[in-house]
Amino acid sequence: MERQWEAADRLRVLNRDVIKYMAMFTMLLNHIGHMFLTGGTPFHEILEDVGFFTAPVMCYFMVEGYAYTRSKARYGLRLFLFAVLSQIPFELAFGQRGLNMIYTLFCCFLILVVMEKVSSPVLQAGCVMFLILATVNGDWPIVAPLLTFLLCRSGGDRRKQAVSFGVVYLLFSVLNTQNYMSGQQGAWTVYTVVHAALSGVGILVAALTVLVFYNGERAEKGRNFSKWFFYIFYPAHLLVLYMTKEGLHKIQF
Repeated sequence: MERQWEAADRLRVLNRDVIKYMAMFTMLLNHIGHMFLTGGTPFHEILEDVGFFTAPVMCYFMVEGYAYTRSKARYGLRLFLFAVLSQIPFELAFGQRGLNMIYTLFCCFLILVVMEKVSSPVLQAGCVMFLILATVNGDWPIVAPLLTFLLCRSGGDRRKQAVSFGVVYLLFSVLNTQNYMSGQQGAWTVYTVVHAALSGVGILVAALTVLVFYNGERAEKGRNFSKWFFYIFYPAHLLVLYMTKEGLHKIQF
């Protein structure tokens, strides 16, 4: 196994900023598909599934970044403020009640704080469970905070990290199987199982990207720009997509 990891080291050609930009692009594709395409069509499904690359990548980098961030307090405050700022664009874009992805990431951040600061195993487990359940009404509920918890527990061991991604992929697939069953009169069919399994491919691609192709480095230039770009991009692109959709709707009528 160690030889396999050594061989994989030669493939580590992507830095953190490049992977984050990839994640933002796949998120954009997911939101375009969700907002502009008819649900259940092949192209809609492809764009939606591609977008499932984003959240696992952000969870991975949150766990990594938490260890060396200069100020955890400012990191958490930044997440909280942008979660609040993104809520209205999120509701406008998707036309539904619920909490946005940055809110879920804020809960993931709090899980890391609990695991660092709370020494009592029982109290720590209770707090982590509470924070996982607190995402039920958020974007990427349960799955994202669970992945954050598992990656933190892995201690940087790549084999344990791979297992963490695998566990979350299986959970995601099971949850999606239940969703697809609702459209198949509650029946377990080959379609529902295969469909659910394929829907989680983005998670597996995310795992492959960060565990095999990530070189552990940041871009040499534009680091400050990259740090802020994700926070600003999230509410900004939701507003742009919403205004575009509204504009197209008015043109049609």
